[in-house]
Amino acid sequence: MNEIKDIALAPSGELKINWVRRNMPVLRGIEADFAREKPFAGMKIALSVHLEAKTAYLCRVLAAGGAEMYVTGSNPLSTQDDVAAALAAGGIEVHAVYGASEEEYFGHIKNVLRHGPNLIIDDGGALLETMRTDFPELCRDVIGGCEETTSGIHRIRKLHHAGLLPFTMVEVNDADCKHLFDNRYGTGQSVWDAIMRTTNLVVAGKYVVVNGYGWCGKGVAMRANGLGAKVIVTETDPVRAIEAVMDGYEVMPMREAAKIGEIFCSVTGCRDVIGAEHFPLMRDGAILSNAGHFNVEIDMDALNAMAVRKYEARHNITAYVMPDGRELFVLGEGRLVNLACGDGHPAEIMDMSFAIQALSAEYLAKHRDSLSCEPMRVPREIDDAVARRKLKSLGVEIDTLSTDQRDYLGI
Repeated sequence: MNEIKDIALAPSGELKINWVRRNMPVLRGIEADFAREKPFAGMKIALSVHLEAKTAYLCRVLAAGGAEMYVTGSNPLSTQDDVAAALAAGGIEVHAVYGASEEEYFGHIKNVLRHGPNLIIDDGGALLETMRTDFPELCRDVIGGCEETTSGIHRIRKLHHAGLLPFTMVEVNDADCKHLFDNRYGTGQSVWDAIMRTTNLVVAGKYVVVNGYGWCGKGVAMRANGLGAKVIVTETDPVRAIEAVMDGYEVMPMREAAKIGEIFCSVTGCRDVIGAEHFPLMRDGAILSNAGHFNVEIDMDALNAMAVRKYEARHNITAYVMPDGRELFVLGEGRLVNLACGDGHPAEIMDMSFAIQALSAEYLAKHRDSLSCEPMRVPREIDDAVARRKLKSLGVEIDTLSTDQRDYLGI
């Protein structure tokens, strides 16, 4: 039984799915392979990823491979109700509604898991954690799962080190065809698309503070620089800090950046990056956003406690009035800004990320008898296969090593 807003929204969602399908040639090729080979025949797949058009197409690709799909979103503010309706209208069971309460959100996750999946496709570890704690008896039927994000991988590794990981989890985020493109170019573009469409303000000339200089932070800083912003980076990793300096950005502690920044974007995967010690230092009108998976990077509890009043300044922008009259503006409730306030990464980028997801799920299905309860890197052959498919779709050819060259390199 579906839990969606309105099935009548399906035609609008179908248009969105058709558009992204047209622009995801790698995944289209995999869909054709899956439809012919049926690698998931007789299997149930539970999926919790930001439920918008690109994710919906991934669901259809997995279904084409014979999977019985049970789908929910990984963030209440990233679910698009018309896309959820289109999936439901096409026969896939969906439990997701935009703006769901915390209780409703976790209820949707539990309803997806109650069907007893054989594979999970996760984003942030919500399915893994809920299954492990609420449905431990179902874990024995799970072949394995795939994790999309850095935050989710942190969870997986913590569980593994504690001896609590119940089945194999593939670290999709760490595949080259995922993090080198999705995290850098996808996050870089989609974050600024969301910030600009939500605020309708100019970026050029403003001080932009990027918290964290991993692959996502690099992308956000690069695009901010391209838009004419004056970029400041904060970091805790000394090597990444040097990278930021050599890439031409100012690097300083957050307590100093807080005094200067006009737009803040946190991309660390850690909590309280923008917190109680920083809010009193910020200039009037500062805009705060988060591009990490969980809504913990901006300490919203501290901000709510400090503010004497808050109001909706514009759709997806909440104003917090400080005791001295300054106003700080938070985008998308401090949730993942590129999806809470936008459409997420471009289709051509997610073409590679979701191709990695699909082929990793296929790998788990085919190697079920040789898996162990530990994190697993994406096999190199999957990364290479996705890259070659993408190059072919772009009409790009590359060289091939000769036999002598392979011998020289010891390949």
